[in-house]
Amino acid sequence: VQLQASGGGLVQAGGSLRLSCAASGFTFDDYAIGWFRQAPGKEREFVAYISWGGGSTGYADSVKGRFTISRDNAKSTVYLQMNSLKPEDTAVYSCARKEYTGAPFYTREYAYWGQGTLVTVSS
Repeated sequence: VQLQASGGGLVQAGGSLRLSCAASGFTFDDYAIGWFRQAPGKEREFVAYISWGGGSTGYADSVKGRFTISRDNAKSTVYLQMNSLKPEDTAVYSCARKEYTGAPFYTREYAYWGQGTLVTVSS
């Protein structure tokens, strides 16, 4: 199982970025995928989630209305479109495969994690 996040970078406040999470080594459309982020000195936190078929999504309150999660099962890739970025969105963003049947907001629900991609938002 491999998950690789990409697309991070440096952007000014108010700008946009699109992150990608490319998956391999498993049947991609059997699994929900989540995005999490970890800012320096802080715990990892939930950002967004998408069900296996894409019909169900969920967002942290802090990103709702600004971020959009989507997936392309033909490409085994999940995307996170981030608009109206704020300095407090600065973090390493990682994607993970949801393994269990509990709420998608908790890191314990995910067993496989990809290496993250750094997003830096300047003020």
